[in-house]
Amino acid sequence: MRHSRHGAFLPLLEWGLANKNKIKALEAADLKFKTFQGLSVGAIWLLNQMAKRLGIVKALGNSGEARLSLWMVMACVIGCVSRLSVARLGKRHAVCDVLNLDSFCEDDLYKAMDWLADNQKRIEQKLFNFCYQDVKPNLYLYDVTSSYLEGDQNELGAYGYNRDKKTGKKQIVIGLLTDDKGRPISCEVFQGNTQDPKTFKKQIDKLVHQFGIDTVTMVGDRGMIKSAEIDELFAENFNYITAITKPQIETLMKNNIIQMELFDNTVCEIEDGDIRYILKRNPVRVEEMNTTRQSKLEKVQSYCNNRNIYLAEHPRAQIKVAQQNVNKKIGKLKLGNWCCAGANDCHLTIKIDEQKLEEDSRLDGCYVIKTDLSSKEASKEIIHDRYKSLAEVEWAFRTMKTTLLNIRGIFVRKANRTRAHVFIIMLAYLIAYELRRLWRNIDVTIEDAMDELSSICANKMMIGKTCIHTIPIPRELGQQLLKKTQVTLPDAIPCGSNSVYTTKDLVEERRTV
Repeated sequence: MRHSRHGAFLPLLEWGLANKNKIKALEAADLKFKTFQGLSVGAIWLLNQMAKRLGIVKALGNSGEARLSLWMVMACVIGCVSRLSVARLGKRHAVCDVLNLDSFCEDDLYKAMDWLADNQKRIEQKLFNFCYQDVKPNLYLYDVTSSYLEGDQNELGAYGYNRDKKTGKKQIVIGLLTDDKGRPISCEVFQGNTQDPKTFKKQIDKLVHQFGIDTVTMVGDRGMIKSAEIDELFAENFNYITAITKPQIETLMKNNIIQMELFDNTVCEIEDGDIRYILKRNPVRVEEMNTTRQSKLEKVQSYCNNRNIYLAEHPRAQIKVAQQNVNKKIGKLKLGNWCCAGANDCHLTIKIDEQKLEEDSRLDGCYVIKTDLSSKEASKEIIHDRYKSLAEVEWAFRTMKTTLLNIRGIFVRKANRTRAHVFIIMLAYLIAYELRRLWRNIDVTIEDAMDELSSICANKMMIGKTCIHTIPIPRELGQQLLKKTQVTLPDAIPCGSNSVYTTKDLVEERRTV
C-alpha cells in the first residue's frame, strides 16, 4: 500500500533540491541516470512490521543477537530454516538496511541461537505480558508432538514413539502451550523418549511461576491428562478438560453411569459426583470409521485370494502357514476382534463374527469429554467447544512441521541450539498465525504471499556517484496483501551495502565432487 504513484520519486526530488548547484555540473559532465534492480524489500518490511505489532521485536530487544534472531524468525516465514540458507537469503533481501544489521554470516547466526536459548524464558515472559496486558487467559491448550532427526548426533535425540512413522530414526519431543484460541505462548523441547504426561507438570509450573497465573483450566487430550496429572492440577487448584479412552467409556457403561442411548448428534451431559461427562456421537466420524474398516477388510480379502492362488499353484505349500500369514495380516490391520482366516482343505476363507463386529463398531464416532469444572463455571457446550479447540494446536504442529515452516531438518546437534531452533519456529508461527487471520479472505497461501512480497525489490538509481534506493509500486496482489495487514511500504530505504556472506563456498564445493 502506497500513498501516491509519485511517492517513489520524492527522494530523488529532495536530492535535486538539496543539490541545485551540482545539477549543472552533472549536465556538463553528461552524466546519465542508471537504474539497477536492488534487494528485495516487500517481505521483510511487512514481517518486521508484524513482529513489532505482535511484541516480538520488543521482547527480543535491540542487541545484535536479538536482531539476528529476528532475521531467523522472518526467514522461516519466507521459507528458509537452516542457518546457511538463512545467510544466503540475506544476500537477496535488504535485511541489513531494514534491521540495521552489521556484516554477518552463518557463524554469527549460530552464536545468536546460543543467546536466544539462554533468554527464551525472559522473551516468552515479555511476549505474554505484551499480549495479555489487560486480562490474562484462564484456559490453556497443551499438546506434544515429535520430530524425527536425520543422523544420531543431536544431544536431545532418542528413540521413542514416532508420530512421523519414521522407524529407525531418533527424534525430539516438542510441547506447545497456547491460549484458548491456539495462539502460541511457550514451547519446550524434551528428549525423544519422553512420554507425553511427563511433560505436563512443567507446564503447570510454568503457568504458576513464570506467568503468574492463579486460575487455570488446562485442556489436553486423553493421552496427556491422566490420573497423576489430574492430581497435580488439583494440588494447584487448577481445573482440567480432557477426554477418556474407549475402555474407560465401556467401564462407565458397565457401571451404568452412562448409557448407549445418550450418544447423539447433540451434546449430552452426565454428572458423577464432582466429575462431569460430556457425550456426543459424530456422524461424520461414524462414516469414516466404517469406510476405513471396509477398506481394511478388502485388503485382507485380496491378500487371502493371493494366498489361495499360491496354494493352487504350489501343491507342496502348507495351508497352515498360509493361514498364519493371513491372520498376521488381520492382526496388523487390527481386525482380529471380529475377523479371522479359516482353512477348508486347501482353500482359505475369511470368517466374520457379526455379533463381535457389531460390538466393536457400536462406539464408532462416540467420545466422552471429562472435566471437573462446575456447570456454573462453564456449560456443556462450552466444555465441548474448548476441548475441540485442541485442533488449533494440531494445526500449529502441522504448520510448524510440514506445510509452511518445516521444522525439519534440524541442522544442529547441541541441546541449546535445538531448543533455540524450535523457539524460532514458534515465533515464526506466531507471525504466520496472525497473517492467516488477516489474509483469510484472500485466495492465496502464505507461501505464495511471501513469494509475491519478496518480488518487490528496491530500484537502485545511480546519478553519477550518488545512489538512491527507491521502492516501486507493488502489483495488485502485493497491494492487496499489504492493505489487509495495514502495512505501508516506505518510499525509499537507506543505501547501505549488503554485507551478508557465507563461509561455505558452493563453487569450491562443487569442484571437489
